[in-house]
Amino acid sequence: MAETIITDKTEALAAVNNDGFALEHVSDELRADREVVMAAVKNSGWLLQYASDELKADKEVVMAAVKNDGYNTALEHASDELKADKEVVMAAVKNNGYALANLSDELKADKELVMAAVQNWASALQSDSDELKADKELVMAAVQNWASALHSASDELKADKEVVMAAVKNDSGALQYASDELKADKEVVMAAVKNDGEALEHASDELKTDPEILALIDG
Repeated sequence: MAETIITDKTEALAAVNNDGFALEHVSDELRADREVVMAAVKNSGWLLQYASDELKADKEVVMAAVKNDGYNTALEHASDELKADKEVVMAAVKNNGYALANLSDELKADKELVMAAVQNWASALQSDSDELKADKELVMAAVQNWASALHSASDELKADKEVVMAAVKNDSGALQYASDELKADKEVVMAAVKNDGEALEHASDELKTDPEILALIDG
């Protein structure tokens, strides 16, 4: 049985306020009605896909959508102009850093956007430009949120003791991504095994038999 299409605005508003999914079942005319669409996307941002092309190009509507998008798809349905609008994109990555993965190379290279993204999705570092993977401030923010982000850092930062120490203090498993030199650094390895003794498997052969380090594990 075909789904009934809602053509009355009052009925549509009541429906989308109760359940934003109802936007899928309103008439084309109401999908172009700003009030109806705003009510829907404030409920569930990904419903922007059902809006008219005109409203997908309406900055206020799109901003409301990306701020309320648990599925992280609202930005995909915005107009091309708004997909490139930094204010809109910033709102999207602050809501869900994963949005960074779908941006243009130019926006992926914007440090301010990437910094906002790694605050809630440290894997965003994987989507960065090589230049930003070598940015110490950005990588520090990422590893403090999710230590395994060290894997995506530049070789230079994998050999940066301050960065690696921050990572292993957050999650000892990050030691596996450190440079060979730092896997042989007693202070770094001790910090890692204090967090979790299993980190010792990633240390240099020499430190795997270091009595002081072994005492941390046995103790």
